[in-house]
Amino acid sequence: MASITKQANGRRLIQFTDPSGSRKSLRLGKVTQRAAEATKVRVENLISAAMTGHALDDETARWVANLDVVMAEKLAAVGLITRQEILRLKPFLDTYIASRSDAKPGTHLVYRHARRNLVEFFGPDKPMRDITPGDADEWRIFLVQQKLSENTIRRRSGLAKQFFNAAKRKGLIQHNPFSGLKSLVQPNHSRMYFVTRDQAQTILNNCPDAQWQLIFALARFGGLRCPSEHLALRWEDVDWKQRRIKVRSPKTEHHPGGEWRLIPMFPELAPYLEEVYEQAEPDAKYVITRFRNTTANLRTQMCRIIGRAKIKPWPKLFQNLRSTRETELAETYPLHVVCAWIGNSQPVAAKHYLQVTDEHFSSASRGTDVPKEGHKMTQLAI
Repeated sequence: MASITKQANGRRLIQFTDPSGSRKSLRLGKVTQRAAEATKVRVENLISAAMTGHALDDETARWVANLDVVMAEKLAAVGLITRQEILRLKPFLDTYIASRSDAKPGTHLVYRHARRNLVEFFGPDKPMRDITPGDADEWRIFLVQQKLSENTIRRRSGLAKQFFNAAKRKGLIQHNPFSGLKSLVQPNHSRMYFVTRDQAQTILNNCPDAQWQLIFALARFGGLRCPSEHLALRWEDVDWKQRRIKVRSPKTEHHPGGEWRLIPMFPELAPYLEEVYEQAEPDAKYVITRFRNTTANLRTQMCRIIGRAKIKPWPKLFQNLRSTRETELAETYPLHVVCAWIGNSQPVAAKHYLQVTDEHFSSASRGTDVPKEGHKMTQLAI
């Protein structure tokens, strides 16, 4: 089907007849006879697949995926592969992200952020196999220059690892150049903030309506994740008789038993829930009705509300509301109970949520216990 010819200058080429009957030549350059014979076998497999319409065998498919740019272009020039078959960065990332139908819309959003950073630095047509660990190090420096936080850089490095691991598991590349980058998110205590009861009440007083009051109260007094758990909350989840609320958790539903959790209808939360219930339409399904679009930017509007309250918006706006509530509850209830209500594990709570406040220092210096639930804690100056 194909033959090897050695020219007078020592260069070798493979001559073959393509499926249309045209005679073509693939120039290999100065390579050994053994290397030429190995390439000839691949060429014959490519021709056979084209003639029969069958998929390439796995070994040949991996060989094509790992070709260097020069050989890939030569094969494309003689019609043995299409240029799209060269494993380039953006097409692969687009295909991978589109294939993740199991991922949440929010996860797809962070995928796209990482893809944007990779394509901005390497270019859309960069062959993936040509990216080296040294290139990955330079990409990380590029993220630092973009003024991203350390934990954001670690998250995006982790996503880069994930993308390239997917290519590696398919046999499309041999090595993951991002494997050496740090991706474990570290706690940043300087971005923790305790939202006191007085601050919370001032903010609630400045909310424009009952729905906004409930959005804030669900995070500050219920410990819900915003916006995912707020938007998933239905009136059928509210047990007025038992004074309990079923919280559906899109973030943890893929874990066994993580689909939902029960929380008490805390007395601080109940009035705001009752007010929205009184205003709800008779056939209303969801508790929060005004912001059903999961891409709605609640943070921006919440910052405006906090600004009207003459309070400076704090870092990690909604997470610190959850963190504050978990810190409060841990003063009164066993930690395993608190974690069941908040929806995280004890190690995660200790590392990322529980705060040391001024009240802890004041109580310790007075030789008294920290006030129990309902106390007025203040933020520790860091």
